[in-house]
Amino acid sequence: MEREGATTTLDGDRTGGSVVLECRALSKSFGDRQAVRGVGFHIDQGETYGLLGPNGAGKTTAISMICGLLSRDGGEVFIEGARLDTKSKHTKAAIGYVPQELAIYPDLSARENLRFFGKLYGVPARELGSRIDDVLAITGLSDRADERTDGFSGGMKRRLNIGIGLLHRPRLLILDEPTVGVDPQSRNAILTNVEELSGEGMAVLYTTHYMEEAERLCDRVGIIDQGEIKAEGTRRELVAILGQRDRVSLQATGDIKRAAQEISHLPSVDSATDREGGLDLIVAEASHQLPRILQVAASTAQVTGVEVIEPDLEAVFLKLTGKALRD
Repeated sequence: MEREGATTTLDGDRTGGSVVLECRALSKSFGDRQAVRGVGFHIDQGETYGLLGPNGAGKTTAISMICGLLSRDGGEVFIEGARLDTKSKHTKAAIGYVPQELAIYPDLSARENLRFFGKLYGVPARELGSRIDDVLAITGLSDRADERTDGFSGGMKRRLNIGIGLLHRPRLLILDEPTVGVDPQSRNAILTNVEELSGEGMAVLYTTHYMEEAERLCDRVGIIDQGEIKAEGTRRELVAILGQRDRVSLQATGDIKRAAQEISHLPSVDSATDREGGLDLIVAEASHQLPRILQVAASTAQVTGVEVIEPDLEAVFLKLTGKALRD
């Protein structure tokens, strides 16, 4: 998914657009461990930016600094040109943060939850009722608005969680893995909501463990690992990193770890990662190299299935981090 308008190239040059979020050289350490080191990126109006990384990569720490919930050791955050820190109440009001953990009261109805948080956000009383109705419509909860939320499905709770983040009409919406544990219907509803909000001009920062969501939603993606942005760009720009390399998935049994080690030594193989039930490879001209790969694999494992996949974001992620997104 790539829109006309503002873009960022891999070397960081910016073209057009109205910048809503700009991060510069963010850093944070916890004791001897540097969780974030020199992270910088920007998000334009109407753009969805995916921040992708394996567990422990620094995503949560970076988001906490962007929201002003965690102090920074270094770097700066700007929201529409205004500098943000932990005490910036007015600047923080431009952010709608939807955490992975549900932040709703189960003994209240959806409408009562929205009213409570609307007052907490300082939404004017004369506007609160209409805004609640708008949010209920956006999240598809109008017909369940007056029911207690402890009877809601996981997907409905997630949608309400997003609705709470939209009540004060933020300029930047931060969604931290919003589809975790939801049913397919609710997941599709959430993704459609995000597409519509971005289309209406809202800037969105999106994290997910589902690469297909990033492929569908994100105009640009930043891949973070070990606290650093390893690469950034549109899908086309990131896939170009691989050149003509393919992703090969082998279904196998036996000593898979050793097979991965042996295959990784082949000159045509960029990476070989073992996983439960098989191996994932990045290979130059896979169609020509498969016979040799299968021959090496057969020395320690039994290959039961082969799939060759053209370059995509998953392949880029695997090359840059050595891990699958859900690891």
